[in-house]
Amino acid sequence: MIRQMATKNRLWGAERIRGELLKVGIKISKRTVQKYMRSARERRGGGQTWATFVKNHGNDIWCCDFVQTHDLLFRPLFLFFLLNQGSRQVVHIAATRNPRQEWTAQQLRNATVEGLAPRFLIRDRDEKFGAAFDRVAEGAGARVIKTAVRAPNMNPVAERFVGSLRREALDHVLLLDDQHLENVARQYVRYFNRARPHQGIGQRIPDGPVNDNRAGKVIAIPVLGGLHHDYRRAA
Repeated sequence: MIRQMATKNRLWGAERIRGELLKVGIKISKRTVQKYMRSARERRGGGQTWATFVKNHGNDIWCCDFVQTHDLLFRPLFLFFLLNQGSRQVVHIAATRNPRQEWTAQQLRNATVEGLAPRFLIRDRDEKFGAAFDRVAEGAGARVIKTAVRAPNMNPVAERFVGSLRREALDHVLLLDDQHLENVARQYVRYFNRARPHQGIGQRIPDGPVNDNRAGKVIAIPVLGGLHHDYRRAA
């Protein structure tokens, strides 16, 4: 009966329900009422959920992260990227062996030099970002949102790009140095932005042209030495 009352009377609290029960001769404590109410009502926060925020502001959000890999001598390499959350378009990449905070801040400055900046910028709490990175973001008009500790689901689009880049490119290449890493990543990003369909945006291409030509012959354009192929209609 408590669950039924809690479901049908959303504005009632535990004490109000307890009063109704006492009215019909059912003696019960407030704590017991609260126990059954929790199983009958969904918990609702005071504001919008994180998923709702991302959905509502997707095109105004950039996310960023680092991809760590190694060269053929097992020395660490780092690739920094910025990605538009809504369109899935990678807007900037750069590689280095020493990702200091000043270097990371400069990459954000390079990406926003023409006044192109998001409304929100999601980053994790990695020390490779720091206060200098946040100052550059704020100077460009972007509000920095830091993800919670050990909460990869707060930055899922960046996490998926990292996984795609590893599975579809880096796992199949022996890297010589940071310049080689950046060259491979740039080739992959061109494919990622202009040719690769994305499930998260309905199998559309982030920066690809709409091809209404259905009569032309289908051709395959090799990508990354034939590791992938871009299928298009011939003009």
